[in-house]
Amino acid sequence: MLKFLMLCTLAVASRAEIAEEEDVLVLKKSNFDEALQAHPNILVEFYAPWCGHCKALAPEYAKAAGLLKAEGSEIRLGKVDATEETELAQEFGVRGYPTIKFFKGGDKESPKEYSAGRQADDIVSWLKKRTGPAVTPLAEVTDAESLIADNEVAIIGFFKDANSDDAKAYEKAAEAMDDVPFAITSSDAVYSKFEVSKDSVVLFKKFDEGRNTFDGELTKDNLLAFVKANQLPLVIEFTEQTAPKIFGGEIKSHILMFLPKAASDFQEKMDQFKKAAAGFKGQILFIFIDSDVDDNQRILEFFGLKKEECPAIRLITLEDEMTKYKPESKDITAESITAFCTQFVEGKLKPHLMSQDIPEDWDKNPVRVLVGKNFEEVAFDPKKNVFIEFYAPWCGHCKQLAPIWDKLGEKYKDSSDIIVAKMDSTANEIEAVKVHSFPTLKFFPAGEDRQVIDYNGERTLEGFTKFLESGGKEGGAPAGDDDDDGESQDLDDADDLSDLEDGGDDGHDEL
Repeated sequence: MLKFLMLCTLAVASRAEIAEEEDVLVLKKSNFDEALQAHPNILVEFYAPWCGHCKALAPEYAKAAGLLKAEGSEIRLGKVDATEETELAQEFGVRGYPTIKFFKGGDKESPKEYSAGRQADDIVSWLKKRTGPAVTPLAEVTDAESLIADNEVAIIGFFKDANSDDAKAYEKAAEAMDDVPFAITSSDAVYSKFEVSKDSVVLFKKFDEGRNTFDGELTKDNLLAFVKANQLPLVIEFTEQTAPKIFGGEIKSHILMFLPKAASDFQEKMDQFKKAAAGFKGQILFIFIDSDVDDNQRILEFFGLKKEECPAIRLITLEDEMTKYKPESKDITAESITAFCTQFVEGKLKPHLMSQDIPEDWDKNPVRVLVGKNFEEVAFDPKKNVFIEFYAPWCGHCKQLAPIWDKLGEKYKDSSDIIVAKMDSTANEIEAVKVHSFPTLKFFPAGEDRQVIDYNGERTLEGFTKFLESGGKEGGAPAGDDDDDGESQDLDDADDLSDLEDGGDDGHDEL
């Protein structure tokens, strides 16, 4: 008996407690499987200590962990230092930071990517939707009041018959959305409390109008469109936390107001911006960017703006190609912004292409300097073979390439038909080339047919030389033959333009 007790004691001792930091489980390869057994529903953040996005997420992630723990929820949050636990990171395909995955029911084989916002409420809401029913039944007025009080946005379906076609369409819409809680009620008391007289769907929110009532044919698609049009504020501030909602949303046309929060007329301009926003709900997302914030400076650069030029308005579409638009008027009034947006919606605006002035010495060095204003005549000179690097001044990979590119320019500086050039794509844009990542390398061979060839070979002097000597055949591909117009590369090969958007769709820092 004593021996049995000793063995039990040893067994318990060998199963050490999993350490916690601010209610977040600290996971390693040695305790990962044990954590999944003890906590079948666990959200895991793979992070790097140096990652800016991870640091910004940390307090909200810990807050979410604390909220769930305080509720007595079985859902737990964990974190893995992927720079230390490299085997785990590799096992789960971690290519950027933070990567957040949900392991449901202890399933290690196919974790679900976390897809909602970066605030504690977003995290908790998403997890509850993933582990509970898509629609929560509300029997009492206090249940409804708690739901509304606890969430930035909450949707309640008022249906006397929970089995009606409308109620079923409502449930299908709820199943399709992760980031907003859906509830349903048939209680007369709840109808009365919220002054609802007939079956309907009401979106409650802690901003703008406070509530929106669905109007129209009740279908899954119509409901989803209604929620997506109303779940964000009329004007949303761009921050580390809101970026996933902004760039991960359905609305891909964004109008941005760059304005210092400290400006004396800040509220006046914000009121005008918000007034205009009301007319374009569901069509254009209205975003405010504090131009005094250091972290926003790269976004200003992307639009060719300087702090002293703010306040300013710009519009961008984030479809397959990023397209920018600039209003003719600098006025920030509801009328001027409405007119600008109306022209955009009606397809009457021309894209705004930035260009620097042509430098006086643009052709004096071995590597020619191109800007928007001289690009056409140089790149499409029918007698020249032109090899161009499209770069960004802040891009680390471009800086690594610079000395090699200079050597290439030196090698061909006396050539009669080969030109090596570069263009700062953060300050210059052209219709002929859409740059998605840095550096992008393209070859414009001599001839009248305006051909463009992507360079996909090694970034070495030898690789570039072979490419040029072969007339763009060795290491090249016609533009558009690959997945991303020749510019899609592994994370360690390119600095993506989506870094401007909080690291792109998923807000990752590169490995």
